Amino acid sequence: MLTAGESHGPALTVVVDGLPAGLEVDRALIDADLRRRQGGYGRGGRMKIESDAIEITGGVRHGRTLGSPVALVIRNRDHENWADVMSPDPQPAEAKARRALKFPRPGHADLAGALKYGTYDLREVLERASARETTARVAAAALARALLRACGTEVRSHVLRIGPVAAPENAPWERLDGVEESPVRCADAEAAAAMVAEIDRAKKQGDSLGGVFEVVASGVPPGLGSFAQWDRRLDGRLGQALMSIPSVKACAVGAGFDAGTLRGSEFHDEILFDDAEGLHRGSNRAGGLEGGVTNGQELRVRAVCKPIPTLIMPLRSVDLRSKEERAASVERSDTCVVPAAGVVGEAMVAWVLAEALLEKFGGDSMPELLDHLAASRARWKEMMEKHD
Repeated sequence: MLTAGESHGPALTVVVDGLPAGLEVDRALIDADLRRRQGGYGRGGRMKIESDAIEITGGVRHGRTLGSPVALVIRNRDHENWADVMSPDPQPAEAKARRALKFPRPGHADLAGALKYGTYDLREVLERASARETTARVAAAALARALLRACGTEVRSHVLRIGPVAAPENAPWERLDGVEESPVRCADAEAAAAMVAEIDRAKKQGDSLGGVFEVVASGVPPGLGSFAQWDRRLDGRLGQALMSIPSVKACAVGAGFDAGTLRGSEFHDEILFDDAEGLHRGSNRAGGLEGGVTNGQELRVRAVCKPIPTLIMPLRSVDLRSKEERAASVERSDTCVVPAAGVVGEAMVAWVLAEALLEKFGGDSMPELLDHLAASRARWKEMMEKHD
């Protein structure tokens, strides 16, 4: 997956390589994921301008992948208001100065990016560092979700915390059915109402809120990932993918940080057997991963989102040239992005799982891939049963 494009540029582009031929592509499902990313209580004015929809410009014919790279484009409707500022062609000085970002925001990539690339024009950092880039990732990962779905794996997410308000943990898969009906994508109605009220308070005060979301994958085949090398461990790959989401500052698999408070006898998921279920577990504190490999249980990963750094009541900063103290720049922004970040988290988990699934089962076409998966399922069934 390779993405390109700026927040207020003409469009976002993404190229996806390595999908098997014959995967069914439903444009409406991709657009539905883009709408979910735009939603969630606490979003700002930008989402009222954009109405994200995908254009497929390569790699798909008559609703199916060809096996060649798939190219997707999402137009930025707001670009018409920024055409001179974001033009790829040389512009007069006044055009470059218009809407210039002069005072770096604490917590954003502004200052770090300026130091990295040697620029005093923070617009050159903001435009690519913006979370708008995740739109392209969600579009690309919709293809990965289609691949997983064809193989019997589904990925969902829900919000566990916004600011000080927390929902009950370990919501069963069935409870996640109604998450998209919640304005904050929370499975618990009482907690959701309190989260909405907390967002309203923060918005009134010109502040922002972070929180925690969980991604749950059901029907994950065992054996994805590897313990053979450090960079093949699936928990590490999931951690990198989740931490690449702009607002995420921490992530955890299964019981996560709570694992450090328990004894081994309390934490580990005992292995059981009976004739009805075969090999199974009585708990899932490992979150579906052991030794960097999926074990056939539900995959559960959580991520912590910081409050976004653009504040209506800005923090202190400095003029990067004069070094005079100034208030940090204020851009049009959100109060809380946790519900939307959960959708991006779904996308990144789906992407990593799809990559790992193709690595294990291979196949240049969907029939070939599904044949390989079916053969493995037959072998797993045999291993799960009792033998005399």
